[in-house]
Amino acid sequence: MAVIDHLVISSATLEEGTAFVEANLGVAPGGGGEHPLMATHNRLLGAGEAYLEVISPAPHLPSPDRPRWFGLDRFAGPARLTNWVLAVPDLTAALRHAPPGAGAPQELTRDDLAWRFSLSDDGELPFDGIFPALIEWQGVAHPVQRLGSTGIELVRLELRHPDAPALAAALAPFLADARVTVQPGAPGMTAWFETPLGLRSL
Repeated sequence: MAVIDHLVISSATLEEGTAFVEANLGVAPGGGGEHPLMATHNRLLGAGEAYLEVISPAPHLPSPDRPRWFGLDRFAGPARLTNWVLAVPDLTAALRHAPPGAGAPQELTRDDLAWRFSLSDDGELPFDGIFPALIEWQGVAHPVQRLGSTGIELVRLELRHPDAPALAAALAPFLADARVTVQPGAPGMTAWFETPLGLRSL
């Protein structure tokens, strides 16, 4: 089965996204790096066995020849939680069970990190972006190993979509995690965390 790998906070700039996370959770993301293929950059924050990724377009990098992931080419407004990513043991096999539009495997690397990621042709994900991106880590290196303890732990992820039963059915082959709930509503998600400041949400 898949496991929650990380949650994605999209932002117009890294500074705005970092401030948003710090204001809500009490800890600022740091580190991170660049994704030349997508012309994006990020900052990271550990959240137990998962992590948070603040991501934005990187204006200093050449524009990509394909749409940026997580719909960043069309992102507007304040920084917010927009996506989530599931780690799977075999991305090619997992995509056979994913809904249309989940993407195709793309090999990516940065420093000692290597992974395969599901990239869609238009940069969007199924169910208005509420279906997760899928990732398969290669080797043993993983961002959580270097993020350290932050006192932040993901305790609940609430997914909302007008067709909640179909979304739940699409997730069923991948995930059995009591922290994840699916309910009807306008497309969106809210994540709840235990933090040094108590229970907080994004």
